[in-house]
Formats: sequence, structure tokens, C-alpha cells
Amino acid sequence: MELDLDALNAEFGNQPEKLVQWAIGLGKPAICTTNFRPFEAVILHMVSQVKPDIPVVWMDSGYNTDATYRFADEVARKLNLNLITYLPKRSRAHREAIDGPVPALDDPRHAAFTEEVKLEPFARALRETAPSVWFTALRATDTAVRAQMDPISINPDGLIKVAPLLHWSSKDLYQYLVAHDLPNEFDYFDPTKGEDNRECGLHLSH
Repeated sequence: MELDLDALNAEFGNQPEKLVQWAIGLGKPAICTTNFRPFEAVILHMVSQVKPDIPVVWMDSGYNTDATYRFADEVARKLNLNLITYLPKRSRAHREAIDGPVPALDDPRHAAFTEEVKLEPFARALRETAPSVWFTALRATDTAVRAQMDPISINPDGLIKVAPLLHWSSKDLYQYLVAHDLPNEFDYFDPTKGEDNRECGLHLSH
């Protein structure tokens, strides 16, 4: 399918809900990824309102906070999500018994840690769900890399990547949560990133 990305981004780039409707309207297999970070209920609600049975893919590293796990269960129940959880091939207990705690960001072993707990599970998710459209809650304010992205892009493998909330501010997200009576949770930490403005590698690889 040939897509005029410039025209589509100009039309839908600042209209998240219309962008979701357009992307679902392509009629192609789609997934929505989530990490249940703050404001994540926005993308999950927005997408599931248009396609209630969309597979929602979560790469659970095993290192989330207790609050994040409770939040994940709450949102999944409230929105009746078709949640598919992908876990690393080793449990956290197994990995730490052999390799120790999470390596520091400047430790050469950190790349292998990220590969094991996030990138390999996501590659497995892509193989098993075989989507043509990928919804993500990326925001331009997250990192310098994401600031250069467009709401609609096409990956080298042909996957159509859709980031409806790319240009939304925290205020926009908060107002959406309030308007739709959605929960939120700020006790979140991603050990593969370590710092809020650092990429974990997933969106560099895909």
C-alpha cells in the first residue's frame, strides 16, 4: 500500500482520535503496545474504543513497580483489554541468580540486559501477532529521537507505526483522563532506560 505520509501527517497529526480511526480503517492487522507508564490509559482507551478486541502487547520485564502491576490490572479490567503479556525467557529470579542485579547504564552488560528483558520479547511479539499497524504512545517530549518522529511513519520492514499522542502535552493527556474517568499511576520505572530522556532501544530498532 502506498501512503502519502506527508499528506496524512498534515491531516491527522494533531487529531489523535481521527488518526486512530483512519489507521483502524485500513483494515489491516493491528496491535497496540503498552508499558503501563503514566498516562498510558489514554492510548489504550482511544484505540480500544475504535477496536475493542485489538491485541494489546505488554513486554513485562519483571522489574516493574508494585504500583505498575496493580495499575496494569486495573486498566485491563476497566477497558476489558485483549492484553497479551510477553515475558523474558528467564524469570527475574533466574536472571539475577546468574547475572546479578540490573547493570548500570554505563556497564557494557546493560545492552544484553535490555535485549533480554525487552527487545527479544518484542521481536517475539511481532512474529506471533504479525501486525501491519502498530499503535504506540510515544510523545515528542520524551526524547530527542522521538522529537524527530512523525505521528505516522513506515518502518523499514513495512510496519505502519502510528503515534496518535506524539504532539500531546501532559495537560492534554490529563484532561483526556478526567473526561473519560480513567485511572493513572506515576510510580513507574523502566530499568532498560534508567533515565526518562534515554531511549531503551526498542524504537531505535523498530
